[in-house]
Amino acid sequence: MAQEYLTTPINKIQKEKRKGYAVKLGYIAISIAALILTWWALAVVFDKSYFPTPPEVFEALIQSFDNVPGIGLSMSTQLFSSLERFVFGFLLALVTAVPVGLLLGHSKRAEMLFTPAIEIIRPIPPMAWVPLFFLAFGVFLGPVLTIFIGAFFPILSNVVFGVKSVDKNLIDASKTFGASKLQTFSKVIFPSTIPHMMTGISVGLGIGWMCIVSAEMIGAKGGGLGFIIQSCYNLGLYDFMFAGMVMIGILGILTALLGKFIENEVARWMGMK
Repeated sequence: MAQEYLTTPINKIQKEKRKGYAVKLGYIAISIAALILTWWALAVVFDKSYFPTPPEVFEALIQSFDNVPGIGLSMSTQLFSSLERFVFGFLLALVTAVPVGLLLGHSKRAEMLFTPAIEIIRPIPPMAWVPLFFLAFGVFLGPVLTIFIGAFFPILSNVVFGVKSVDKNLIDASKTFGASKLQTFSKVIFPSTIPHMMTGISVGLGIGWMCIVSAEMIGAKGGGLGFIIQSCYNLGLYDFMFAGMVMIGILGILTALLGKFIENEVARWMGMK
């Protein structure tokens, strides 16, 4: 009887979760369908070679994984090149921004010393650094550092905000129970910062894709998705150009979903969900 009493609420919760997932998937499907239909309608209205229809782009996308005409490269190799730079640049931003953010949020002296310089550099768009990075670091590290700049500041800002948002009562309570500064930092401050850090990571993932593609359009060793788009534009292969743009959109969605999944798992691990 007790088991039956416990099972009923659990089944109800599971049904509500499944219903919630189904509703979300429905909204996603409607949103994507509306986007494609709008695109298709605009392509028909404009009737220009530079504005292909979704079926033409889809056909080009499939063909591009074998070979892009006039370029002699496949979408898969260029995709790997972009992913390699993206992962390298984003991880570099992550392992740098998190400790710097923790330091600036925790130490008033460090904040007063470094914040003015950071606030001077932060408003400069990542793409403004591209010429310098290409000249100083070459055509491989140049795009990587562009991603680094783009992802670094969102992560940094959110980590600093997270540290400053920690409940002072929790810090005072840990000190009351005899916790050392290191224990207070590792057991109270850092865990409380993680949700804010995950928000910064999610934002940084999106900005990172914009940076890598833009940098590759200027030039990058081994090509990339940006190189595909720029080359197809120069050759008048507008359906393949759009195929590259669609590929970027797909990768952006996948990385955003990955970031959201990690954020939810971390929140669940911390008992926040």
